[in-house]
Amino acid sequence: MLDLFLEQDTALFLLLNGLHHQYLDVLMVYISSTTLWIPLYVALLYGLYKQLNNFKHWAIISLLIILSVLVADQITSSLMKPYFKRLRPSHTTSLESKIHLVNQYKGGKYGFASSHAANSFAIATFLYLLMGSRIGFGLFIWAFLVSYSRIYLGVHYPLDILFGSLVGIFSATLLFRFVPNKFLKKPQSL
Repeated sequence: MLDLFLEQDTALFLLLNGLHHQYLDVLMVYISSTTLWIPLYVALLYGLYKQLNNFKHWAIISLLIILSVLVADQITSSLMKPYFKRLRPSHTTSLESKIHLVNQYKGGKYGFASSHAANSFAIATFLYLLMGSRIGFGLFIWAFLVSYSRIYLGVHYPLDILFGSLVGIFSATLLFRFVPNKFLKKPQSL
């Protein structure tokens, strides 16, 4: 049963990875890049600070966002990848001639579950829970694009992305739910 499930995951990966174009190659490399999004993170933190108008609350919320990303990242990178040891498609010999690798980037050896997906969905989820759908919808689109870029680049299967996303959502929700309400003063808007 598991083999059939993994075969379907590989087939879906090959379909999605096969939808490539030379102009999208450059775009997907940028979307997948962590440093590209630093201005977004800075803008979000600045917007939170302006809306909260309270350094203590801003610092606590910023710390919680960072913690949700750290928890999600550690679950995927330090626990799941070494435990499951599922090779990335880019490291799977039987797929070498079938996949589209951009710039021959292969990533680390193991890919289950995606840290990019976990981290981006942790940020999106935490800010959605804090501020609602106004900004949350846009952040979920961003998290989806970051996650899809990993399939496009040939370094993650769809299940890697799905489970990474779930880890990020769970991590952010858990941290958000266990924090006393007095520290979660919701901003008016961002």
